[in-house]
Amino acid sequence: MVRIVLVCAAGLSTGLLVEAIKKAASKRGLDISVEAVGVERLETKINNADVVLLGPQIRFREEEIKKIAKVPVAAIDPMTYGTINGEKVLEQALSLCKANE
Repeated sequence: MVRIVLVCAAGLSTGLLVEAIKKAASKRGLDISVEAVGVERLETKINNADVVLLGPQIRFREEEIKKIAKVPVAAIDPMTYGTINGEKVLEQALSLCKANE
């Protein structure tokens, strides 16, 4: 199972994206866990993640978050995020996990 944590400013705007990622994973028969959290709650979730993806509104904190994470961290492309492209975000998460193996 791949455990994905999506991080945004308050954990609310990523809710639709979480559902889109789950749908994309289901179509591919993948076993994943995906959760959205606000940046202030990240430290409570980071140890249970395989990959952390950041919403565009907090991408400026990427380097800071990489310092505390023991897993891959990357920002989601603003267009991908804005169009709620679950397939593309899922592919980004899987690629980061594979590169980290």
